[in-house]
Amino acid sequence: MSVQTAVVLAAGEGTRLRPLTRNRPKPMLPAANRPILEHVLDALVDASVRHIVLVVGYRRERVQEHFGPTYRDVSLEYVVQGKQLGSGHALLQAREVVDGPVLVVNGDRVIEASSVRDVAGAYEEGSAAAAIAVLEHPDTGQYGAVTLRDREVADIVEKPDTDEYRLINGGVYAFSPSIFDAIAETPREAGELALTDTLSRLLDSERVRGVHTQGLWVDATYPWDLLAVADEVLARGRVAEPLRGDRVWVHDEATVHPDATLRGPVVVGPDSEIGPGAVLGPTVSLGGNVTVGPNATVERSVVDIDARVDAGSTLRDAVLGGGVHLGAATTIPGGPADVRVGSRVFESQRLGAVVADRTQVRGGASFAPGTLVGPNVTVGPGVHVTGTVSEGAEVVR
Repeated sequence: MSVQTAVVLAAGEGTRLRPLTRNRPKPMLPAANRPILEHVLDALVDASVRHIVLVVGYRRERVQEHFGPTYRDVSLEYVVQGKQLGSGHALLQAREVVDGPVLVVNGDRVIEASSVRDVAGAYEEGSAAAAIAVLEHPDTGQYGAVTLRDREVADIVEKPDTDEYRLINGGVYAFSPSIFDAIAETPREAGELALTDTLSRLLDSERVRGVHTQGLWVDATYPWDLLAVADEVLARGRVAEPLRGDRVWVHDEATVHPDATLRGPVVVGPDSEIGPGAVLGPTVSLGGNVTVGPNATVERSVVDIDARVDAGSTLRDAVLGGGVHLGAATTIPGGPADVRVGSRVFESQRLGAVVADRTQVRGGASFAPGTLVGPNVTVGPGVHVTGTVSEGAEVVR
């Protein structure tokens, strides 16, 4: 593969994923038990990319501190998008550090190396100004819909309001160096500069290849999507920990009591500890330094780093942020539920609860299905929590 440089767009917050993005950008949310962005970088490295530029912005220190100057012996370079003014504006920030053709990927969607290689190969074999990944998706209205004609992109429609489309823009691109001039010449809409607007303008004068891809592609738009992302990642075995049983992956530095039960797919991160009588799975992801106490039950849940689930607790369809502590006999019974995100209500979502970073829950508390709890909340003993709880609140009887 001759295109050796990639730009990763990782500056956005992900407002629809609040409260989980209050303290970190969307690309740093967990896909199973590793950040989404780590899966993206794996795909690029596995596709033989040798120089990666990360465009960072919102809570950028979380990205830079986690990855540092290299990833798997590939150099990382950081450029900053000071204000989030669109994907085109984000890419434009990398102009001074990119020389020659460039791959561009979104940092908040889990992809595979095959998609990167396919797009790069299509760009390299022809005279097109750009190549983009396209894939079939049941909900084109949530993304950018694409129509093809003889393997070339005929039209891009951002978030169409009809169901006549079947292909979406997969967010993996290969561009000639002229893309930066094209972006700079693109008029802004409502103050933002979208990369798809530049692509639409390119279609008037240039050839843009559309490349069908069928590899792993998963995206989290709303909090409950993180459970579906984990489902897909675990189903495909896209984890770093060693395989210890039937779809059970446990890090060498984790401790699992002999009397605990792990029902795959389950992944247990480093320095985690699973107590006697605990039951994990199916479809459970534990990050690093997680403690699950004796006789606790965790099913179809994502538990982020440094979290603690005390004895006798029950979690189903739950997403726990970093540093969350659930006291003994806490109950999250699981969905479905109607969930309010901003001013919109999403009906019948499979979500037990989201409990954001560093929230402390005393023993015997319970959570109604669909509850969203912000970071740094304190929940008193025996409290029943429902609805949306704001950051820093104290919930008592």
